[in-house]
Amino acid sequence: MSAATIETVAEYWNRRPCNLRHSAAKIGSRTYFDEVEARKYFVEPHIPDFADFGRWQDKRVLEIGCGIGTDAVNFARAGAEYTGIELSKVSLDIARQRFETFGVHGNLIEGNGENLSDHVRQASFDLIYSFGVIHHTPDPDAIIRQARRAIRPNGEFRLMLYARDSWKDCMIGAGFDQPEAQSGCPIANTYTQAEARALLRANDFGAISITQAHIFPYVIEKYLNYDYELQPWFAAMPAAMFAALERRFGWHMLIVAKPS
Repeated sequence: MSAATIETVAEYWNRRPCNLRHSAAKIGSRTYFDEVEARKYFVEPHIPDFADFGRWQDKRVLEIGCGIGTDAVNFARAGAEYTGIELSKVSLDIARQRFETFGVHGNLIEGNGENLSDHVRQASFDLIYSFGVIHHTPDPDAIIRQARRAIRPNGEFRLMLYARDSWKDCMIGAGFDQPEAQSGCPIANTYTQAEARALLRANDFGAISITQAHIFPYVIEKYLNYDYELQPWFAAMPAAMFAALERRFGWHMLIVAKPS
């Protein structure tokens, strides 16, 4: 468990929700939401395949940490019976605007995933999904334990955790990078694949598969102005070589697990 409190984590993400600046359009407008989604999936193209939105039509989906609702709306659009829980009130308010803007339905809850049982019924979800959230909480084990209670016996748990054996973690350690776009993130845990498996198995998840993806390749100063120029060392690299590098040293550890 981290020394940082859940209140510190909430304050950080309320100050600037994840992906908030993926568009320069007016926050809450249809253009804003469309541009945020387009940029998110352009930079992180592995997300739609990992979430597999269409697979969950007519299924009950719970997202732990829905943020400003990009993946959330896509689950709902695909016909899922969607519930999202989010710690950051600022993020959740934007997600609610997004659902209203696109005329889709979902149950959006302000709350702490460490206390998930206070908000949802046990054994009631076909999919529990959490992308880039659990490594930011003071007690990740508590969220995994709560997810195990909420999932149906034949359900699936899909989550992304930051990978310690990654290009990004190496750059952070060398002082060339930081975990998040804004500085000062109070908690950003990283895991080896063995540690991730142990965390899940300790909370009665099995049938665990893990892959890695995502190395951010762009010149950051230009990226901030929506100019996607590759860093020279990545620009010189054949696409197949870069893909191999991502599979081995990607920052995103993509995990699929089932209740044991």
